[in-house]
Amino acid sequence: MPVFTPSYITLYETGELSRRAATLTALLKECVICPWNCRVDRTAPMLHRGVCRVGRSAMVANFSPHFFEEPPLTGYGGSGAIFLSYCNLKCVFCQNYDISHFGAGLEVSSEELSKMMVMLQRQGCHNVNFVAPTHQIAQIIESLPNAIENGLSVPLVYNCGGYESVETIKLLDGIFDIYMPDFKYGDDEPALEYSGTKDYAERARESIKEMHRQVGDLVLDKNGIAERGLIIRHLVLPCGVARTREVMRFVAKEISKDSYVNIMGQYRPCHRAAEHPPLDRRVTEKELAEAFIIAKEEGLHRFAGITE
Repeated sequence: MPVFTPSYITLYETGELSRRAATLTALLKECVICPWNCRVDRTAPMLHRGVCRVGRSAMVANFSPHFFEEPPLTGYGGSGAIFLSYCNLKCVFCQNYDISHFGAGLEVSSEELSKMMVMLQRQGCHNVNFVAPTHQIAQIIESLPNAIENGLSVPLVYNCGGYESVETIKLLDGIFDIYMPDFKYGDDEPALEYSGTKDYAERARESIKEMHRQVGDLVLDKNGIAERGLIIRHLVLPCGVARTREVMRFVAKEISKDSYVNIMGQYRPCHRAAEHPPLDRRVTEKELAEAFIIAKEEGLHRFAGITE
């Protein structure tokens, strides 16, 4: 069996990776990286920042081997998680609110970010997993050539909240072998109330379709480790407010019935969730079971941690 080679290696060898980095970096001048389209100049000293509040430099909260991701990512060596500061969503229930809302972390140079990637690979991680990369994707791609020159050769994971610009995702074609978006809501009413966006569902649908076009369904190696493909996360919320039926129906009909889906039941009230009933309580076992029933009724069958 041939050794798997991440697709970004080919883009690096042809010079296309550097061209993509330049294109993404240019977008920071009048930022339209994500659907907010703030049009703030993120390359200048910033008195007024956009929604994400991140300027020209990357901001990292922490990085380390992570053993609590989906089994195909974690494997036996862990997923090399780089937690990026801030976020382009404003979820009232975010469990990482110190990072996503309050910006815990430090600015790092392109060279420092590339060193983090290589260090995680050397520690035995199966991949480099960028957590909340959406608003810092230009900085990530800019740092990638240096990481490759220093030996980076594991798959890259785009681990995002699902509120993406499809035009930006198109610029990542051939760079990320694994996409792992959240699909938080099946329509925009709860998205507006709980995450502050008017068009979340539409942006998630179109960007996840583009992600699947690029990488297809999840492919594992002989040891069950992810090499390439799409993983979709859906966090079950109390009283069905996430519109799970709509999410699973779209995935089955518009993406693939072979999609690898992580239906997550670990919701707990965090940050400002107590101010937004019914998010002021945990999900019940019945609600989680109903989410799996819905997914199976819609024709899905590949679920994280479950072998059929």
